[in-house]
Amino acid sequence: MQEITWELFEKQVEACRLCSLCRQIRHKVPGQGDRNAPLMLIGEGPGQVEDEEGLAFVGPAGQLLTKMLEAIQLSREQVYICNVVKCRPPNNRVPTPEEAAACRIHLRMQTWLVKPRVIVLLGSTAAKNLLDPEIRITRDRGKWTERKGVWMMPTYHPSALLRDPDKKREAWEDMKSLRSKLQELGLYSFE
Repeated sequence: MQEITWELFEKQVEACRLCSLCRQIRHKVPGQGDRNAPLMLIGEGPGQVEDEEGLAFVGPAGQLLTKMLEAIQLSREQVYICNVVKCRPPNNRVPTPEEAAACRIHLRMQTWLVKPRVIVLLGSTAAKNLLDPEIRITRDRGKWTERKGVWMMPTYHPSALLRDPDKKREAWEDMKSLRSKLQELGLYSFE
């Protein structure tokens, strides 16, 4: 059996043809950040800017995510950021269940390599794929679930906050809850 390494993960993502999403993209977007981070943020899938640059969360939603992290005294360099699918769905549509299932091998490998203690699920696609297919982000956001020693919390995707600024107050409550959880677990030191 081959040892699971970052090099193997990167080769696997680059060679992946498990679904049709890879046919019309510029770049695969595996994710980036601190590969030993105790905090992992998982979104839906790359958007246009991410597809062009090959980096996760660098477009308008990514800029908002950076500000959200900074508001709780974290930088992007201190966390690991990725998506459920590694290829941009056409017109930024929601990935199908089949596309998400095909990419699950990559996300599992990534999570195994990072070994986060806390995962924030950005939006319903991430929450449905990692917690419960019946989850409703407006009902279940901000609720903590512990699985195999990993704490997970769904919250709004930053793109939802750009579309509906009224949700920002609830998202801020979730970020404060995240900071409290990270402090409680002794994972980051805050001033």
